[in-house]
Amino acid sequence: MGTFTSIEEARDFFKGDRFATDNGMQIDALSEDSCICSMELEPKHRNALGGVMGGVTFTLADFAFAVIQNHVHKYSVAQQVNINYLSAPKGNRLIATAKVRKNGRTSTIVNVDVVDDTGRDIAQFTGTGYKLPAEKQQ
Repeated sequence: MGTFTSIEEARDFFKGDRFATDNGMQIDALSEDSCICSMELEPKHRNALGGVMGGVTFTLADFAFAVIQNHVHKYSVAQQVNINYLSAPKGNRLIATAKVRKNGRTSTIVNVDVVDDTGRDIAQFTGTGYKLPAEKQQ
């Protein structure tokens, strides 16, 4: 059983993630061990060459990682992450699907696949989350 009782509760919790939400990132689906987050691409997400900034893709993947990580164990933080950029987005929307690969006693491994709305593979992200002990939670 996840820590959020509903997707609405997760959305309310992550309203506090201002960088992601101010950039249009949203939670679309949430299950026991996976979630889907997405965003519409806007001119502000482009670099000087007109492509989507790598940080936009990273932030969406990191947001999806945070959502599922904190659904597995409230409260958790990133311990280590890695991203591989596969292709430049050609569509108007990015979609990140995060899946728990390992849910251990103190850590969680999550894979996040990012695609655009044309189905193009954009990035592959892997994160290790650390489950904060009760005495460290704020």
